[in-house]
Amino acid sequence: MGVEKAPRRSLMSHAGIVLRGLCMGAADVVPGVSGGTMALITGIYEELIFSIRSFDLVALRLLFSGQWRTVLARVRWPFLGALLLGILTAIASLSKIIVYLLDHHPIFLWAFFFGLVLASVYAVGRRIPRWTMGMGVCAGVAALSAYVLVGLVPVQTPNTLPYVFGSAVIAICAMILPGISGSFMLVLMGKYNDILQAVNTWDFVTLGVFGAGAVVGLATFSRVLSWVFRRYHDLTIALLTGLMLGSLRRIWPWKETLSSMVDRHGKEVPLLQVNRLPEVWNAEVGAALLLAVFGLALVLVMEHMARRRTREEKKSGGIFA
Repeated sequence: MGVEKAPRRSLMSHAGIVLRGLCMGAADVVPGVSGGTMALITGIYEELIFSIRSFDLVALRLLFSGQWRTVLARVRWPFLGALLLGILTAIASLSKIIVYLLDHHPIFLWAFFFGLVLASVYAVGRRIPRWTMGMGVCAGVAALSAYVLVGLVPVQTPNTLPYVFGSAVIAICAMILPGISGSFMLVLMGKYNDILQAVNTWDFVTLGVFGAGAVVGLATFSRVLSWVFRRYHDLTIALLTGLMLGSLRRIWPWKETLSSMVDRHGKEVPLLQVNRLPEVWNAEVGAALLLAVFGLALVLVMEHMARRRTREEKKSGGIFA
């Protein structure tokens, strides 16, 4: 099967891809929000999957044989380069801010992302022209699966490089699935704080091993997703919608911690939490609700812009013409 032809883009269009990468990177830092969700609602998800898939065995053979120009013509490096620039910029610049907000203003942060994901469920679900009973069942199963998954208790795991590699493979697959957070999978596997610490302290050994695992995971899983999208597009969208719906359990802003533990860094980590309604309706609750509404409105605006962009690309020959 050949590699799809990449669309031609202007400098401003590539700047827009960088901004989408910033959104994905910011979402990936938060344990509970998926960068894949941001890719989906900003209208680049399928192109992302097919672009990652363009790095295949043929491209590797050309690379090792020194045929650089042929490789650059084959892979979608302008799109992926711009997106990766945005993602890495967000992770490097926002990781400390996100950690601060998680520690000092978690309700505000979760409220904003709850609005984002809630609107995403609607925005993505409406991309299916006609829902069938089978699609509804698949979406329901996916929602239930995500609901159970995000309620699992984090575990203590070995701090070894092979485990870091394996964690990266799993986390990167989750990262490109809307509704399943790669950073939350790291939390479940006991590696979130370690990787965040490696980013903040520039631990290149740990980051290098993690990066290698991420590359392996992406190369494998992107091919599976591209195959599924080509053959079962609407059913896949229904599954992704269900995953996002079920993940709302994780990012509900108001929680009660029933049990906790102290990790190897001396930080108290919640083990078992239950969602609850605010006990007192005060200014903090009002501000959180406003942030949720802002997040919801932001997604709807982005979704509208993405739909308009898609219509324009179809008029000009389509993304994968």
